[in-house]
Amino acid sequence: MWFQKHTIEPDHEPDAEPITFAAQYAVCEEVGPAGEDDETGTDWMLGHLRAHPEHLTYREIVTRPYRAAPGDRL
Repeated sequence: MWFQKHTIEPDHEPDAEPITFAAQYAVCEEVGPAGEDDETGTDWMLGHLRAHPEHLTYREIVTRPYRAAPGDRL
């Protein structure tokens, strides 16, 4: 049996999941749809704000895939 070092890095492989963006209203925690365009969250926030003018605090949620890359044997 042998051990191997690994590093954690963003996954840029061709089959990697896409980076996605979404937004969340910070008080009730309602979340808008996720999309690959970083404007997806902003568009949802503006629509949510129009429907709920008193909802003023939001979070951006970015989902970025990572992978463990094998390194040298120990």
